[in-house]
Amino acid sequence: MSAEEQVDGGRRHFLLVATTVTGLAGAGMAAVPFLASWKPSARAQALGAPVEQDISKMEAGAVLKVTWRGQAIFIVRRTPQMLETLDSPELLRQLRDPESKESEQPEYAQNTARALRPEYLVLIGVCTHLGCAPLSRLNPGDAELGADWPGGFYCPCHGSKFDVSGRVFKDVPAPTNLKIPPYRFLTDTVVQIGVDAEVA
Repeated sequence: MSAEEQVDGGRRHFLLVATTVTGLAGAGMAAVPFLASWKPSARAQALGAPVEQDISKMEAGAVLKVTWRGQAIFIVRRTPQMLETLDSPELLRQLRDPESKESEQPEYAQNTARALRPEYLVLIGVCTHLGCAPLSRLNPGDAELGADWPGGFYCPCHGSKFDVSGRVFKDVPAPTNLKIPPYRFLTDTVVQIGVDAEVA
């Protein structure tokens, strides 16, 4: 093989490698915007993405309000006294669906406390009647609601009442209990709303 043929072979090899690298780089650069278009926008992520909330500073009896998918979420740290009332026969007689059989909640929240951990209630703060925002009236005997009020939530729009588990009272416009969103505890002090807990 002559020196001239070796040079031509070297040039061909160099041009082949350079063209291949340039083509791959160009294809990669063209693919980036295309692949990026598959990623949800910041607005779409905000509307559907899970929300994490630190609850480490919540005192017993406190309500924390956060937003998930444009809805108000109430996180309530219930006191031992609140938890004691949940099974009260007197209260259960007043509730339309005390066992939450007709209501919307994850399977792990279909219990008296309607919660993964009884101390913490996580619910959607939207009345199941016409979508108004209920007010937290957690103290029993609230001046506005009367001496027999056991504590819970009150919808000022049409008078629906719910107990401290979000269970609806009889003879009010709301047809079902307040909804429970999917949620889980990432740690003892951080709750993530929008992702179902894995329950064994």
